[in-house]
Parts: sequence; C-alpha cells; structure tokens
Amino acid sequence: MLHIVFQQSDVDTLKEAIALDSSLQGEIIEIKDELAVGPIADIYETEGYQARRDWWKKVLEHSPYVEQLDIIDDKLAFHQLKESLDADFNEQVWIWVAPNQHDVCGYYWLISQLKEYESRIYILSLNNLPFISEKGNIFYPRDLFEIPPKEFIKAKKLARPITTSEFEIDGDEWKKLCSENGIVRVLEGGKKILSKESSYYDDDILAALTKEPQKLHKVFSTLFGKMKLHTGDVFLVWRMKELINEGKIEIAGDWYNGWKDIVLKKPGATEEEKPELDITV
Repeated sequence: MLHIVFQQSDVDTLKEAIALDSSLQGEIIEIKDELAVGPIADIYETEGYQARRDWWKKVLEHSPYVEQLDIIDDKLAFHQLKESLDADFNEQVWIWVAPNQHDVCGYYWLISQLKEYESRIYILSLNNLPFISEKGNIFYPRDLFEIPPKEFIKAKKLARPITTSEFEIDGDEWKKLCSENGIVRVLEGGKKILSKESSYYDDDILAALTKEPQKLHKVFSTLFGKMKLHTGDVFLVWRMKELINEGKIEIAGDWYNGWKDIVLKKPGATEEEKPELDITV
C-alpha cells in the first residue's frame, strides 16, 4: 500500500496512525507543491513546469523557506510512484483528500496522470465527515493532520476505488483549471475548485492591518484567525509586497533581513501622530 498526502504534518500524523494500526502499513509519499496557488498552464510540459518554478522563486524571495524550492521535486516523487506500481501489480495507492483546496488540487494533479492504473487507485475523501477530537468533541476536520491518530481506524473505512467516470470528469476539471490558469484556486465544496485572481486574499490582508504599526507575525496571527479560506504565509507575503508597491500598505524594515524585521501598517497617521486641532478663535 502506498499512501499519498499533501502536507508534512499529514505525513507525521499518518505515521502515528500506522503505529496504532498495522493494517495501514505502507510507504507515505508527500506531494509538496502548493497547487492551489500559482500558474498551472501546461504544467506537465517543460515550459509550463519551468514557468511555475520561476513564479515560486519570486514568491519565496526573502522568506524563511527560500531553500525549499530545490528540495521540492514532485515529478521525481511521481516517477517513483509509477515505478512502484509497475514493479508490483498488486500494489494499491490510497490518496487522502481533506476538504481544503491544497489537497483537492493536489489530487487533481495526481490522478490526471494515473488513468492507466485505474483499478488500483483509491481515494479517502474526508469531506463533511465528523470525527472525535482528543477532548471527545465532534468536529469536521479541514486538514488530515487535525484527526487524532486513533480516529484513522474510522477513516480507513472510507477507502474506495476511483471510478472510471471520476478519472474522466476530474481529469477534465483539472484541464479546465489549467486552461483558466488563475493564480488562486479555492474550494467551493466537495471537489469543486474555482479559479480566482491573484488579489483574492487582498481584502483579508488589508482587514488585518490598522494604522498602528504591527510586526508581521502579529498580522499573520490576525489573518489566520479570521480568514474563512486559508492559504500559505509565503503567498500572503507576496501579496503584501504587491500591495506595498501599490501604496495600500506602508512598511518599515528590510526584507533582506528576513520577516522578523518587517513592520506593516495602513497608510496614514496613527492616533498618536495626529496633530491636535487648533480650536482657538
């Protein structure tokens, strides 16, 4: 059995679940690219793949993750996956898909290349499924890593083969998304992904700012606490830089010194900086 997940935290959680349930035993493969953002036109071709890497290089500039671009090689991971399937005709692939655009876009990218292994590819969709938290409360996870490892005994029962019609319909859906080539993709529900402009999260960013200067980590804290649909911090910083260039955000600090040096605020004077009104007559 080969498990496919889309975040490092998912890998760690699934390892814990496997330790509790040997029937889940199998290699875990992580698809690392955040396919819910960035260009995806001609993504399976050399030119399209390089255009995406160039975009990520720009977005990762000055971030704590700048070196990660060199270690993300999903093409190699997919090649190794196919080698495993070709070497063992009894091998199965379980794709774990939580209800977030990151997982769903990763699923689309993956199955669009696996049609020849149709009967051996399984999906475990966690959409609208309740689980029990560590505190004993019912909740609906957005990410796989939110599920307590012991609850994977329930989750594994969701595994089912991806049908012929799903390979066709979902493959066509991914082709449509690639042709639209929106810089942002959001999950509307189920496996429905919508293409959006790069500015999709700008209102959320601006709403997290005030005319009082705030450290970048404080802005992140406010953002992630209020956003209905989450995206990665790297993408949000890239948009902040664009909004700074447009004069919609003021910055103090130098990106070259890292994120810790950055302070942001809305344009205009703070309350302390506002001059007192002269009301003498």
